[in-house]
Amino acid sequence: MESSEANVASWLGRPDPDRVALIDDERSLTYGALDDRCARLAGVLAAAGIGRGDRVAVLLGNHASYLEAVFACARLGAIVVPLNNRLAPPELDVQLRDCSAVGLLAEAELAEKVPAPPRFVLTADAYEDAIAGAPAQPVAEVSPDDPLMILYTSGTTGRPKGALLPHRKTLYNSLNAEIFFRLTPEDRVLVALPLFHSFGLNILSLPMLHVGGRVILQRRFDPERAWKTCAEEGVSFFGAVPTMFQRLLEAFPEKRPPSLRFLFTAGAAIPVATIRAYERRGVVLKQGFGQTETSILCCLSEEDAIRKAGSVGRPVHHAELRCIEPESGHDVAPGETGEIVVRGPITMLGYWEHPEGTQETFRGGWLHTGDLATVDAEGFYTLVGRAREMFISGGENVYPAEIEAVYEHHPEVAEIAVRGVPDERWGEVGRAWVVPSPGAQPDPEGLAAWGRERLASFKIPVQFQVVSELPRTITGKVQKHLLPEIA
Repeated sequence: MESSEANVASWLGRPDPDRVALIDDERSLTYGALDDRCARLAGVLAAAGIGRGDRVAVLLGNHASYLEAVFACARLGAIVVPLNNRLAPPELDVQLRDCSAVGLLAEAELAEKVPAPPRFVLTADAYEDAIAGAPAQPVAEVSPDDPLMILYTSGTTGRPKGALLPHRKTLYNSLNAEIFFRLTPEDRVLVALPLFHSFGLNILSLPMLHVGGRVILQRRFDPERAWKTCAEEGVSFFGAVPTMFQRLLEAFPEKRPPSLRFLFTAGAAIPVATIRAYERRGVVLKQGFGQTETSILCCLSEEDAIRKAGSVGRPVHHAELRCIEPESGHDVAPGETGEIVVRGPITMLGYWEHPEGTQETFRGGWLHTGDLATVDAEGFYTLVGRAREMFISGGENVYPAEIEAVYEHHPEVAEIAVRGVPDERWGEVGRAWVVPSPGAQPDPEGLAAWGRERLASFKIPVQFQVVSELPRTITGKVQKHLLPEIA
């Protein structure tokens, strides 16, 4: 049954309208003001002919207009498409064309990066004037399975895959966050992570607005400023990727912010030594695990954060998880390695116009994550690796196949293989092994410069090693685990 109550946009009308909902670098907004601004932005989009099912891309920084774009699209039954503002123009073009975006909300300088803009573009410098004179748009009736957003995850084939996320996924993910984070309307979360990532948007910001708490946005991460904000704004918790927590540790204040209940990390494994270091400073740092396609899957409680340091916790309440042997599909015994699979209301609908990828991920009624883990006798999951080749650099997911597909067009490259290697600063970085074209002598600096014109900077391998051949199996597959052994 369709209902406006199933619409995520209805959340903003529930708390006390005079209650502060959102603070960014420019303004403070109550729930009433935020709801009104979202309704007027929806009016701007409606006047441009944007309606149910249309895709609206977002290339904005961390400020109120980003979250307003999400709720405004929801009001119309449209689909919001957050785009990584670190992508190179060709990458942005691929994703905009893939989702057939009809609208774009963007910073002026980011809009200039878009090779072929959609038919409607609203830049940040014209944003306030546009919504000031627009009529308020009512909340559309939607079903829980109607799509709310597309979040791109890229893919192992080099083609970007847009995870199609429905309204019910956002609701149940928020309910899971409320349980694990023990959220109340009195809580305040600091969000310095970019909102184009599921972590900053779906795990931190939207659950807090669902419960009626306060979101404090910062445009960029600065460890000193983050600690200062915690003390001045009474922050209850904030989330960051492991590489950020090392910088935060180095900038730890003399006095622990008294309002801080805990810290939360996800996106990659965090060293147990870092967790212990925060414990010595009187702060609980707990770990969780999730995916763009599912958001939170596991999380540690404050009580278990130290006792089970290194684990990502138990499964969330509103989902069913298993750890299976990939070939047989049977559950593995405690302590044995298996693949995490999940089903329930927190899963995506599928990949946008990518039936092959959807069919590969959903098998037998379960979403196959591709992540490998063990489960102990108490039901705690510990990640041990990834079945796929993706690696995480500074909190950004990097897919070697995507990089390889780009470099296959380089005239001096016959073959290339990329994999992640450990890095003290970024956690992991890319390293490439290159077989040159006949007669070519590719220069590593030149290869890096060529890639920067076509890929985001975090995807560029930090080292290019020229080799005569790549190690392969009898069937011709590259044995990437042998690459570091090549002299």
